[in-house]
Amino acid sequence: MQFLELAPRDAEGAVLAHATRIEGRQLRKGHLLSKDDVEALAHAGLPTVTVAQLGSGDIDENGAALRIARACAGTGITLAPAFTGRVNLHAAAAGVALVNANCIDALNAIDESITVATVAPFARTRLRQIVATIKIIPFAAPTRSVEAVERLARGHQCVGVAPFMHKSLALVSTRFPHTGTSLLDKNRTALEARASALGSRVILERRVAHEIDAVATAIAEALAAGADPILVFGAGAIADRRDVVAAGIVRAGGTIEHFGMPVDPGNLLLIGRLKSAAVIGMPGCARSPKRNGFDMVLERLLAGLPMGRPEITAMGVGGLLNEIASRPQPRNLESSGAGAASRIGAIVLAAGLSSRMGRNKLLVRIGEEPLVRRVVRTLTASRADPVVVVTGNEAPAVKAALAGLPVVFAHNASFREGLSTSLRSGVQALPEACSGALVVLGDMPAISQDLVDGMIDAFNPAEGRAICVASHKGKRGNPVLWDRRFFPDLIAVTGDVGGKHLIAENEEFVFEVESADEGPLTDIDTPEELELWFASSK
Repeated sequence: MQFLELAPRDAEGAVLAHATRIEGRQLRKGHLLSKDDVEALAHAGLPTVTVAQLGSGDIDENGAALRIARACAGTGITLAPAFTGRVNLHAAAAGVALVNANCIDALNAIDESITVATVAPFARTRLRQIVATIKIIPFAAPTRSVEAVERLARGHQCVGVAPFMHKSLALVSTRFPHTGTSLLDKNRTALEARASALGSRVILERRVAHEIDAVATAIAEALAAGADPILVFGAGAIADRRDVVAAGIVRAGGTIEHFGMPVDPGNLLLIGRLKSAAVIGMPGCARSPKRNGFDMVLERLLAGLPMGRPEITAMGVGGLLNEIASRPQPRNLESSGAGAASRIGAIVLAAGLSSRMGRNKLLVRIGEEPLVRRVVRTLTASRADPVVVVTGNEAPAVKAALAGLPVVFAHNASFREGLSTSLRSGVQALPEACSGALVVLGDMPAISQDLVDGMIDAFNPAEGRAICVASHKGKRGNPVLWDRRFFPDLIAVTGDVGGKHLIAENEEFVFEVESADEGPLTDIDTPEELELWFASSK
């Protein structure tokens, strides 16, 4: 192919090299000039026009692109018509993209006029999604180069799609005695949403004690029901191959193929096999609707692709998944503790206006003491250290009500601007040594020391329990224990709100601590609520 400057009437049958506007219409780049076109160009007074002329050893751009697309297309692919030297390859079904990276690299190295671009290997694809595109850069490609591509691609599936299959899944969730029902409900909801989106369904669910025999029995039952894969959600994160979930798979007669995954989030995934069924020990992040390593494994399993040790260990490149902007440095656990080893500070929000009560509700006497003193006394008796009380409205009176208690005061001069300002003051007042903050409302008289210490015991960021929320009968309430990694988020909250939206955005780190009573759901905002609480507590 050669580029020439020709008089318009000499350019008939050539390819226009640059877009040109004549007589109110646009002749696009690559347009094959007709007799009418060249007459119009001459009439417009153009002395010359730049054109490309194909040589005897060239194939026009559309013909070349179509031949290369046909050579590259594997199973599960449909071809779009050629247009301006481009052919798009579409997924014939929703599934997982199969891309032979070595083949694509070799094709792109043959000739600079030929380009092949694809989605990432094993990317999830939608029906009719473009998974690859062939583009001829100039207006033609050398015949020898197109033939070289065809030879190289022959016998290889350069680009294909493995469609999702309609599979039957089973979910086994283990539980500790204090595990809330809502957490197990979340396990099922998250898995059902994923399975449904991939064309499969959950046919069996079992909720069992976090014990080896119980796990083994449930897995065997799932296999008998025809489930594959079988997903196991442990009450605690899987620590090693001897942990409860792994040991349960082995006791059921299965094998462990690989533990650990070079994908983050998703590191603590375990894959095993029981006869023909895959058995997956799920990481805590699988509760989150956000994409994580578990999605990468589940998608391949439901597309009928191999998934074992070789496939898992090959996931590291590209395995560092995108961070969530509202969760800075979530993997930086240097300052995060685990369970009893953590130093947890308590923040009591006691600065509000009590506008619905008509007077400062925190100073209302509950028995022999003000409401705020009852709440703070519970915290000072717990393992929380220090206890920071945020004051604002009637600060001297609140301080007097707490006289003699071992607390630290943090005054919020901006308390009229809303709850978030008190939250910010409390977080900023905590010492650097604190691994987490237990945020407590000052108007919750039924919070118990057992609940507070139980939340501190449950707190373990390394096992995915970085936000512990008090609950009762599956309904979430207060207090909430936050890992230090979320302190910047809490400080950034504005308006008359707390951190509720952050809980929703970080569900994969949330652990509910069940209370035996309604303490987490009981706060006092109005005279009627105060009277009702007095009546119920007698």
